Amino acid sequence: MATVKFKRTKGLSKVLGDFRLFAKNFIKIIDNENNEIPFVLNPEQEQFLDEKEKFNIILKGRQIGFTTFSLAYMLYLACTKPNTSYIIVTHHNNVTKSLFTKLKRMYRSLPHKEFEGLFPKINLNNRDELSLDNDSRIVVATAQGEDSFRGNTFQLIHFSEMAFYPENKQEEIIGASLPALAKNPDSAIIIESTANGLNEYQKMFTKAFRSNESVWKAHFYSWLAEAYSKQFKYQFDEAEAWYKANNKGKRMSKNDLELEELYLHEQQNASFRQLMFRRYYIELNSIDKFKQEFPSNPDEAFLTTHKSIFDMGKIMERIHNALPPMATKEAKLKIPLKLQQYLNKNLFIYQLPKDKVRHFAGIDVAAGVKGDNSTCVIFDNDGQQVCSWYSNDIPTYQFAELMNELCRFYNYAFTCVERNSYGLPVLEKMRKDHGYMNLYRQRLFNEQGKKTSQFGFQTTNVTKPIAIEDFKEQFELGFINLECLVLLEEMKIYQDNGGKMGNKKGDGLHDDLVMATAMAVQAMKRNIYYVEIK
Repeated sequence: MATVKFKRTKGLSKVLGDFRLFAKNFIKIIDNENNEIPFVLNPEQEQFLDEKEKFNIILKGRQIGFTTFSLAYMLYLACTKPNTSYIIVTHHNNVTKSLFTKLKRMYRSLPHKEFEGLFPKINLNNRDELSLDNDSRIVVATAQGEDSFRGNTFQLIHFSEMAFYPENKQEEIIGASLPALAKNPDSAIIIESTANGLNEYQKMFTKAFRSNESVWKAHFYSWLAEAYSKQFKYQFDEAEAWYKANNKGKRMSKNDLELEELYLHEQQNASFRQLMFRRYYIELNSIDKFKQEFPSNPDEAFLTTHKSIFDMGKIMERIHNALPPMATKEAKLKIPLKLQQYLNKNLFIYQLPKDKVRHFAGIDVAAGVKGDNSTCVIFDNDGQQVCSWYSNDIPTYQFAELMNELCRFYNYAFTCVERNSYGLPVLEKMRKDHGYMNLYRQRLFNEQGKKTSQFGFQTTNVTKPIAIEDFKEQFELGFINLECLVLLEEMKIYQDNGGKMGNKKGDGLHDDLVMATAMAVQAMKRNIYYVEIK
């Protein structure tokens, strides 16, 4: 490196030790008016810097500045920490080229002349790597698989707009990146994206946002974030001018707001300027496109990029208001011994059975191996969901025994089992091996036209749409109240694929709880008991 020709003062050491100060004093970026300005972190970038952990996944609206943040942060770390490597991965070759150009511009903006020798010089400057003479480097790559990670170690890995990577690459590239992450406390992975339908990114974010089981920390940044006030100033000005031109020169007021706008204004503090931009954008595009690119909550972002059989707005409302399952310690004292080990792993209790109240259960059975789930959903007589079960590692003979215990616990629930495939042996074991008598019987006509019946519910191309439509009606009219978040997530992706009903296809996507609930609704419709409640 060149000979240092400046005095390392206390103030300079402070700047070098703080990314915020380093960015403000040394890094320049290009603003919307093509002016070169100091990079001062916006409030959302500041918040993320304070809250980031080792594994981070970000859902945000468009152009909030996290890619710029990462480029600047990587440049800072590369300049101040020798022998470290960093990578940012994009969804398209053109974006990769653009980011690498932006990175080199940031490097050139450093005050090399004023502080000669402070910043490491470039050793290698090719189309996708900036290598410095302190043996640190920054790589910019396109999401095409694991080649960028094999044999490398990175201090910081950033996946930009991951939802737009090829669907078959999203899980693969995350898996490939984990072994390449440096093994020290300060290394990190950042995944950030706007929404793009239901895919691996959506699954990862939803799990991180909804549960405590994910290792990823979810960060959500609404379009109402403060960063938009500056970033979208021109668009806001344009929208305001358009609104005034169409409203006799008047600016928007509270009296002009539609119902959804009023909610955003009163509950989420949206300004009239923001709401004029929202209305302007919707006029140019659509409400669904706006919510995808400028969400005010995570569900809105994903729900508008996919059409389900069930009403998405009602699903979202239930997700926001669903009760958590009972704590293990509390429920364990009440339920049968055989079920206790499954609490809050496979079995989730929302309410305990009430004396002499009828309950109605639906069961959908899988093979009992890794893959689809064997499921059970139970409601009380008022339509309140009281429990759910899902498991994919319990053999059918054991599942039958457990369902016998669970359904007996809920006042000998009237139980409808889907009898297709693995459901039939579960039905037979519950009935014959365990003596479970309160089972749904499907009414049929035989070949001679004689009325008959069989235990369980046979789903066919005719009966399945009827059962799902009954479930949809009960849910959307408020006759049943759902608590299980996993069930509600399955309902999001339950769709009609050219007359064939089922979940959106993909690894780890299920509809088993949907089918169990549809079976429970059939039991509720029949509303009979073959046994006396004790």
